Amino acid sequence: MRTREATERETWVRGTEAEAAARPVTPRGILRAAQESGGLAFAVPPVLFILLPIVFAWIEGPVPAALLVTVMLGIYAVLFVATCGIGLYPLRVRLLWFAACTLLLLAMIPVLGPNLLFMVMFQAMTHVLLLPWRWAVPSMLLMSLTVVVLAIVLGVPIAAGLAVMGTVMAWGIGYGVRQQMLQEQLEAAQQRNAVLAVAAERERIGRDLHDLVGHSLTSLTISAQLARRLLEKDPEAARAQLEHIEATVRQALADVRATASGMQHVRAATEIASARTVLGIVGIQAEVPTALPPLHDDLAELFGYVIREGVTNIVRHSRATRAEISVGEDSVSIEDDGMGIPQGAERSGLRGLEARVALAGGRLEVVSGETGTRLTVEMGAA
Repeated sequence: MRTREATERETWVRGTEAEAAARPVTPRGILRAAQESGGLAFAVPPVLFILLPIVFAWIEGPVPAALLVTVMLGIYAVLFVATCGIGLYPLRVRLLWFAACTLLLLAMIPVLGPNLLFMVMFQAMTHVLLLPWRWAVPSMLLMSLTVVVLAIVLGVPIAAGLAVMGTVMAWGIGYGVRQQMLQEQLEAAQQRNAVLAVAAERERIGRDLHDLVGHSLTSLTISAQLARRLLEKDPEAARAQLEHIEATVRQALADVRATASGMQHVRAATEIASARTVLGIVGIQAEVPTALPPLHDDLAELFGYVIREGVTNIVRHSRATRAEISVGEDSVSIEDDGMGIPQGAERSGLRGLEARVALAGGRLEVVSGETGTRLTVEMGAA
């Protein structure tokens, strides 16, 4: 049975099944895979040893047979060099390639005779390059032992030595190729992780800026409109609104700077206090809890973002007269009696909040209609 460690090792060396299946089985695709594997440097030099049986064929046999052997071994050399690229393909393709190499060698028995034993080290390398490691080692050892016995029986001691040397070389070269392929896969994985980390950080910063700046800008807009209406009727009230605008701008600037440096901390308690002020400015009766249950820092921060987004939407869209905020140990809800979220309204804030809640292991539910909107977050309900 295939162990988990073996499966993970094969995946790291050859890539995922999806990556392997996506490779085109074409000359260009195989060449690209061979270059990606980093195994060409190991596979090309041993091809020079194929000249050995070709020389024997030209010395011992007639010209037509020697020419046939040269062509067949040339084809085998191409197949052998391509094995480092085929090693990145699915198992079915690798097995077919291995079978083609093996059948081509067996087809040369009538014309090459005992000299075929000199090809043992190449066939040993195809074992480690194309077969899963748990298959390659025992099958390679069995083949090499068989060749050694045949070499002794047929009186070809050089072939026996090559069999032993080929086994050692195949082991070393196969291991080197697999290590190189592993290094290539690790570098590719590191590059993918770096790209994903950058994308995740951009998304986080985007959510934070929306939650921070959107809330502050909404409060500024309401305060500016109110100050303009009060400028002639009640200058003192207008002055108070201008002071509130100045304080909000300063806070927004501090929030943006803190977010950029990764130091922004949002808490449910502070957001409830801010919500009471903002809702009161626009004339919405706020019903908020006077005390909060004990909350972990991460949960207090998440609930703070939920309250901020909910209050921002109430001020922007609801036209409500009453809003209620409820906080439990594992849930928070914001409800109003307004007209609901308009059809076609931009919901980027809610989408960002939903992603934040889901990442924390919770579920966001938004129920909106003509009688109002209720935004609820429950932890552990994803």
